[in-house]
Amino acid sequence: MRCCLVLTVLACFCLASSLATSQEQSLQHPPDYPGVRTHIPGVFITPTAGAPFSGVVEIVSKELLPDGSVYVRRTFNNIGRNSAGTIHNETRRLVPPTFQGEPDVLSFHIYDPHTRLSTFVYPKTHIAREVLLKEQPAVPPNSTPATLEGAQGGKLTTKDLGTQTVARVLLIGTRKQRTIPANFSGTGREVTITDDYWYSEELKVYLVLRHNDPRTGEQTVGITKVERGEPDAALFHVPAGYKVLDETPIAESP
Repeated sequence: MRCCLVLTVLACFCLASSLATSQEQSLQHPPDYPGVRTHIPGVFITPTAGAPFSGVVEIVSKELLPDGSVYVRRTFNNIGRNSAGTIHNETRRLVPPTFQGEPDVLSFHIYDPHTRLSTFVYPKTHIAREVLLKEQPAVPPNSTPATLEGAQGGKLTTKDLGTQTVARVLLIGTRKQRTIPANFSGTGREVTITDDYWYSEELKVYLVLRHNDPRTGEQTVGITKVERGEPDAALFHVPAGYKVLDETPIAESP
């Protein structure tokens, strides 16, 4: 059975009932990639007011199979943030290169920082699930964890990659490398996992992310189009005809 696939990065904006906890753990930097899985969330969009934009994110997964061949799948996500800081982020199905047409939207997420309302919308079932968050998530700064001892004796190091311009946006790069000793890598040899993060100070978003693990393959999330200015207002509302479910936990008695 094929190894599951993906990129965890940040992603999409951590959410639903687990959002508050997840955000506390990832305020300083997108979480490290645990390996390939089934879904690649895409770009982590901060709910920052005063910096509206919309964009298209391309996601490519190159999964290394046991026979040495590489299974390639790709998709794209539409993303956006309005002047008020409300965000929109899609998740689409990964498809092989032979796929014709547009990958299906599995879900999209809307988060309003003023009301703290987090909504996941599912087009196939026409259901929207809403959760009112207890606290306002903080904007993650452009920083990375200090060099530290990783799991099972692996060492994590960080490196400044300088700057580059992608889709007319200036990005600041950071490389994180974790080296796994031979006796823990599962391959009998030392393995180095590399994650590159490219951050836009202007948009307060990591717009390009690359993950490479010699044991499982490579995943890339990269912005291919950026439009500054106010996105279509429809991106930030549940479409008409959807059933809206309020899943906010009932407050416990003191």
